[in-house]
Amino acid sequence: MESMIINGNSIEEMKKLEENSIDLIFADPPYWMRVEGVLKRVEGTNFDGCMDAWDQFESLEDYEAFTKEWLCECYRILKPDGSIWVIGGMQCIYTIGAIMQEIGYWLINDIVWHKKNPTPNFKGTRLNNSHETLIWATKSKKSKYTFHYKTAKELNLDTVDEADYENGIRKQLGSVWKIAVCSGNERLKNEQGEKLHTTQKPEELLYRIIAISSNVGDMVLDPFGGTMTTGAIAKRLGRKYFMIERDPKYYEYGKQRIDQEVFEDSDIANAFYDKKPLTAKMPEMIQNGFFFNEEMFYLQDGTKGGILQADGKLLYKGKITDMHSCAAKVKGVKAKRLNGFAVWFVKRDGILVSIQEIREDYRTWLQQKTDSNK
Repeated sequence: MESMIINGNSIEEMKKLEENSIDLIFADPPYWMRVEGVLKRVEGTNFDGCMDAWDQFESLEDYEAFTKEWLCECYRILKPDGSIWVIGGMQCIYTIGAIMQEIGYWLINDIVWHKKNPTPNFKGTRLNNSHETLIWATKSKKSKYTFHYKTAKELNLDTVDEADYENGIRKQLGSVWKIAVCSGNERLKNEQGEKLHTTQKPEELLYRIIAISSNVGDMVLDPFGGTMTTGAIAKRLGRKYFMIERDPKYYEYGKQRIDQEVFEDSDIANAFYDKKPLTAKMPEMIQNGFFFNEEMFYLQDGTKGGILQADGKLLYKGKITDMHSCAAKVKGVKAKRLNGFAVWFVKRDGILVSIQEIREDYRTWLQQKTDSNK
């Protein structure tokens, strides 16, 4: 299945797809905003909110029926280990969430998109509506969905300030995301220079979602393509995309936008931070000359520890023990075990060198050897 952009009805087009064929779905459905009358800004100009025909429904029952139909199709085409993200405002997200659970989706997280630059409440009659909610879900509780935990930490500037980030501080990405509303050059304009779409989502939002919950080469589907932000970011991150949009105007502008994108081939795109390191067992490192049988292990301050054995264990005070338990004994801590790779040093040319550093050298050597044999 290759990347595709379709000008058509989302439900009808999804019905044409095979079951269990999509890795990731992002859906930005009609919110059913129920806007009435003309809203004025403080200075007297009209506010161009969402009053589009595609956001109009006769009743709650009508909206529920529509929502259930497209969500059922998403459920059918989503792979068993795939996942879906659905975004909505207060007008619709509770309806959507209830229907998702009724269908059988398993909810992973609900995420608050905290808008850095929200539209003001012009009348001052209620709180400023400064967020939208995303639901992240799978087909079942047993789904082994993609989640790049360390990549998510790399993308987290919500709870880490720039100075700490530059100094290497990383924290878990939480469920409140502080991202600005789409504006400026990023927002698509029509021939008159006016915004093309009333609810265009920011690239940063889609970048984060696609990067942390899919892999290069995965198929990403958006049943309500709009200005094709999902497809553009999917292509940028090396994913395939299947975009459906019923409005010919949005379809044409969005297609041009996707055509201009290129794969960025970055550590984020490739989920480099989440790649598991090559296995490096001590006996194998000894056999390949990175460590030596009967060599002394030291603490960082030069205190002698155990003597390395051929099986990777240490001889300490006449007893054979693993390096992690030995590290705790030599350091005299209450814990029974410490991470030996973070504790032990060996001498190379008379200088103490961390065994962790040597293990990384071994992994580099092993990777180069593996690559040369391909």
